[in-house]
Amino acid sequence: MIPINKPQLDDTEREEILKVLDEGILTSASNLGGKRVQDFEGLLANFLHVKHAVAVNSGTAALHASILAAGIKEGDEILIPSFTFVATANSVACTGAKPVFVDIEKDTYTINPLDLEEKITKRTRAIIPVHLYGHPAKMDEIVEFASKHSLLVIEDACQSLGSSFDGKQTGTLGEMGCFSMYASKVLTSGEGGAITTNSDEFAEKLRMIRNHGMVSGYDTRIIGFNMRLPEISAAIAKTQMKKIQSMLHKRTINAKKLEELLRAKIANHDVVLPQENPRVKYNWYLYTVAFNNFRNRVKKLLNDNGIGATIYYDPPVHQTPYYSKFHNGDLKITEWASRSVLSLPVHPSLTEDDINLIASKVEEAIKS
Repeated sequence: MIPINKPQLDDTEREEILKVLDEGILTSASNLGGKRVQDFEGLLANFLHVKHAVAVNSGTAALHASILAAGIKEGDEILIPSFTFVATANSVACTGAKPVFVDIEKDTYTINPLDLEEKITKRTRAIIPVHLYGHPAKMDEIVEFASKHSLLVIEDACQSLGSSFDGKQTGTLGEMGCFSMYASKVLTSGEGGAITTNSDEFAEKLRMIRNHGMVSGYDTRIIGFNMRLPEISAAIAKTQMKKIQSMLHKRTINAKKLEELLRAKIANHDVVLPQENPRVKYNWYLYTVAFNNFRNRVKKLLNDNGIGATIYYDPPVHQTPYYSKFHNGDLKITEWASRSVLSLPVHPSLTEDDINLIASKVEEAIKS
């Protein structure tokens, strides 16, 4: 079986975990977090060239904490894509705010800046662009729009660690950026997340929010929760940060090999391959192809041959039972994408034979 993603773990992670067990300090309720939490935060901030990184226990917690730190409240609205994992919308809704769904662009599957103007109201307070599949959104246009309308930008970079826009890392272009370290992500700690910011004020609030609103002892100052990252998870993340460049490099190599094969094998077919441009660099978290009318046939044949091709996301958030009650307006490209996309493995564990098999089975499915 070739899984859609696979964590890159070896003896270095095992050794760090055993050190935590030997020390017996599994977590810390201090404002700054445990030793390994702080080590990881320093490595992440340095990698992203950002002032602060605040570790939490999931990407969802990162989004939730960021929205709380931004002061979003009941009755406010946040502009988000519907073509994303539901955590983006849930993090908005659980604060009492309303997610307002914006359509996406066909080439990147990220927010269409032109649709922001159609969806903004007097209650809009923020935008959460999602860098889906590791494809950076058009952050220059989004930030300009936000500045024009006095909105905050909170980047959902949960899938885009290592991706960049105009030479700057995703997650560092808005007021705050949110990352996930779920087991399938480019960098993992099993479960985990982080928020990045250049704002001292936001960083201070985020550290309180992840720890029940406390700073020193039982002195709750703002609303908060238990969003702390345990030391074992931080130990894994810290070790992963030391090999992030090599993992990203291997993903790029695999994606380029797969692209070369697919272009040769399925030229002139109704297929949309992912494509970087001079302004963006992908982390190749997923290699996502749009197959239009024959997506399900391709998926079945690949799955039948042990290839973990996976659909992200069908249905889109606005068509799920809970969120279908919202008035969403026109989301034509979102709905096209949900019917068409299929993500293929390009993770570092793939061999050349694996990549050849994936491309051959895609060709077989298309031409059958």
